[in-house]
Amino acid sequence: MGKFELMALPYAIDALEPVISRQTLEFHHGKHLAGYVNNLNGLLPGSGFEEDSLKEIVMKASGGILNNAGQILNHNLYFGQFTAPKADNAPTGKLAEAIVRDFGSFEAFKEGFQKAGTTLFGSGWVWLSADKDGKLVITQEANAANPVQKGLKPLLTFDVWEHAYYLDYQNRRPDHLTALWQIIDWEVIESRLSK
Repeated sequence: MGKFELMALPYAIDALEPVISRQTLEFHHGKHLAGYVNNLNGLLPGSGFEEDSLKEIVMKASGGILNNAGQILNHNLYFGQFTAPKADNAPTGKLAEAIVRDFGSFEAFKEGFQKAGTTLFGSGWVWLSADKDGKLVITQEANAANPVQKGLKPLLTFDVWEHAYYLDYQNRRPDHLTALWQIIDWEVIESRLSK
């Protein structure tokens, strides 16, 4: 135990199947994310970041502290945005309106988001964020980076590190990204936009 704890999944370990398998969640959440939490807790004493929030650490730290804090922040947002698979899963309300306003259509947004996720070289994350004026933007972030470091509000993310999909999709990252749309909890994404 330490300052930070492994987040509890807000759904059953098999709730995202077949999009994300129980086995992948057991490794991705139970081993990878748990490892980042343990590492960060081990690095905090004497660091000067003992009283800071994850977001504050990500905004100010570097090296191993930043890498582990960034991965925790990113994964907490990632695992917190899912729900059981639904056909024709799409946003509604203000979020849907903002997507159409800034990307032309939901389909155009999905295409741009998937392209950003597919073309990100190596390990990292693709994000939908809002800028200070509320405009929605898609960014690619390498390794453990987070859009908050650019002054953006993160809303939605797809993890493109291989450990996020390899057990289920092997090297087929585009297939994984396409499948993820079925399990996005758009109410969570809209609540992040309105905060």
